[in-house]
Amino acid sequence: MDSSILNIEVQDYINNNLNEDISRLLLKGISFPDVESKAIIEQIEAKKRCEKKLPTWYNTDGIYFPNKLNIEQTSSEKAAAYKSNLVFGKLLIDLTGGFGVDSYYFSKKINNVTHCEINQNLSEIVKHNYDVLNTKNVTCLHESGIDALKRIGKPYDWIYIDPSRRDNIKNKVFLLSDCTPNVKTFQSLLLEYAKYVMIKTSPLLDITATLNQLEHVKTIHIVAINNEVKELLWVLEKDHQSSVEIKAVNLQKNNPQTFDFKYSKESNADVVYNSPLAYLYEPNAAVLKAGAFNSICSLGVRKLHKHSHLYTSNELIDFPGRRFKIEKVIPFNKKAFSKEKIAKANITTRNFPLSVGDIRKKLKIKDGGNVYLFFTTNLDEEKVILVCIK
Repeated sequence: MDSSILNIEVQDYINNNLNEDISRLLLKGISFPDVESKAIIEQIEAKKRCEKKLPTWYNTDGIYFPNKLNIEQTSSEKAAAYKSNLVFGKLLIDLTGGFGVDSYYFSKKINNVTHCEINQNLSEIVKHNYDVLNTKNVTCLHESGIDALKRIGKPYDWIYIDPSRRDNIKNKVFLLSDCTPNVKTFQSLLLEYAKYVMIKTSPLLDITATLNQLEHVKTIHIVAINNEVKELLWVLEKDHQSSVEIKAVNLQKNNPQTFDFKYSKESNADVVYNSPLAYLYEPNAAVLKAGAFNSICSLGVRKLHKHSHLYTSNELIDFPGRRFKIEKVIPFNKKAFSKEKIAKANITTRNFPLSVGDIRKKLKIKDGGNVYLFFTTNLDEEKVILVCIK
């Protein structure tokens, strides 16, 4: 950690050039004799990436930023805040602390948090930033989290681990066995030192396959932000043997959308199929990732087709996803569609053989407007178009 980066003149330069072209800055030259230009550029690039993802850090004077890869790998504040509401008790250890966003939010709910980071420079950066943020109840250790757990040898209420999803040559990986540390190897050790373990993984992981690799899973949280799944959280409880609950949450600006269901009951959940009624529902990304295709019908909706994952009802209901009023259902052919005189629309396909691009080209539809077209397959295996408004 280069403390000269924190000089007032350097900080002013960084803040005044956040929106400038990096190439132009380098060409013009950066004249701080005590600081390398490369270090200043790294601060500008990293801080810029934090503007929406980490507004607390972005808007606080005196924050030291790591390289942009560390920023890319860290949780967003929205996701970290969600995680913090899942924990309780007095002691938590974060075995893979990184930039410290998760530990910062855990410290608002837990009396004492231990942040472990094997990279010494990053550990020093995090400790400095906690001082700036006036966070007093986090202890920063420059040490492997697994080694720290064994060395300290005391029980915790919670262990949190976010295994690195980069291999030795910095390529992205996502399978548990490819991440570092490998939680499949250490899960027994983790539950030896804590009653609860929370594992953050890639949203690409297959839920069923991963459940076969982990023991004592109590809850899986599918966390999406603005309808993009960002992370899966696996909560393990010591000695838990009963069914797994899945919580799908889509964090939005105003009201989060949530849906909970029992994983073991999904395949046998009651489903009623129906032709399109008055309203159409499209589940959000978290519900789709959770695989709650049958369980979602418990909300009072009916399904259009086994493989379409679109739902309908006569009465408008609260639903974790998008809701539409169905104006018309027409067969999928040029002649029928041309009669509607729709030149501009938003297009979604579900269980349909053509891509959105192919449909636009075939039917000459421009993007945008207030009309929403769903191209799908009905109960009679016919290709249809649902003409909707939001």
